[in-house]
Amino acid sequence: MTEAERAKAVVTRFFETFSSGDVDAILDALATDAVWWVSGRLAGLSGHYDKARFGPLLRGAKAAYRGSGLTITPTGMIAEGNRVAVEAEGDATLKDGRRFTPHYHFLITVRGDRLVEVKEYMDTQHASEIFFKE
Repeated sequence: MTEAERAKAVVTRFFETFSSGDVDAILDALATDAVWWVSGRLAGLSGHYDKARFGPLLRGAKAAYRGSGLTITPTGMIAEGNRVAVEAEGDATLKDGRRFTPHYHFLITVRGDRLVEVKEYMDTQHASEIFFKE
C-alpha cells in the first residue's frame, strides 16, 4: 500500500468516526499537536483550533443536533503522499427540526494513523443562517 493509499484509508476511517458523533473518539483520531482550521469570518466558528479548543467546538455543535449529530460523507478523494483532498456532504437535523446540509472541501495532512492538520472549507453562509441567525 502506498503512502497516499494509507492516508486515504486513515481519512476514510476518520469520517466514519466523525459521523458516529463520539467526540472522544473524534479527538483521539487527531494527533496531539493537530490543528483544525475553518474557513470564513464567522465569529465563534471560523479560525484555527488546536486539539484542546476543538473538543468544546464539537461538543457545542453536537448539543444542537438530534441523534448522533453531523454525518459527513466523502464524495471524492485525491491523495498525494500524506495529504488528502476530500469533497464531502454533511447532513444533520437540529433539535428545532431545521436541516444543516453543508458542502465541504477538506485538505487533510496525515501522520501515521492520525490527522495532524485539517483545512475545512464550507458554505459559511449556510452555516451562518443555521447557527447564527434567529
